[in-house]
Amino acid sequence: MKKYFLFDLDGTITDTGEGIMKSAQYALDEFGFFQEPEEKLRRFVGPPLDQSFREFYGLSQEQALAAVEKYRERYRAKGVFESPLYSGMKGLLEELSQKAVVCLATSKPLHFAGQILEMRGISSCFTLTVGANLDGTMTDKAQVIGEVLRQLGDPPKEKAVMIGDRRQDITGAKAQGLETIGVLYGYSEEGELEQAGASRIVPTVEALRKLCLELCE
Repeated sequence: MKKYFLFDLDGTITDTGEGIMKSAQYALDEFGFFQEPEEKLRRFVGPPLDQSFREFYGLSQEQALAAVEKYRERYRAKGVFESPLYSGMKGLLEELSQKAVVCLATSKPLHFAGQILEMRGISSCFTLTVGANLDGTMTDKAQVIGEVLRQLGDPPKEKAVMIGDRRQDITGAKAQGLETIGVLYGYSEEGELEQAGASRIVPTVEALRKLCLELCE
């Protein structure tokens, strides 16, 4: 049985792809990468931004941080609002929060994550929210998950599970000794969650709802 359910945000609770991809392209324009195809921009949904700019476009750390600032110009003004909930997610969180402790564990800056939770009317479902800092610290997923556990008082690891759509969610949770649930409706590439070693994988929000309720019975 599970008592603590840790959720990723982007691609797991909210479909934030449009805002992230458009803001990433806005930043990439500054570095001469124009009109990137969607399959490349999708890679920005989930991982820390500076890491993505370095890994996918060969930017230096200094350039990557400048790209993050450019990204945030658009994200603050428009991108944060391009973040609808996945259908059925609000009901899932409301139901689960009556039976278990629901937490947010995201690499998105907590400033924006909190804004989205409030905007979508689900902030009351979360006992605890942990995210990155605007200065670029606390972006590593294992670190975020570790901080959630610390703030929870270091509960038994077997009582907690991490839910997310990208490999960073899975590997970060495994580094902290947690079981994982990978969701296929988000932004993972084919085979990504399997290769990362997800404990369980579900295809839809409804399948996730059923599994979470089963795990906390």
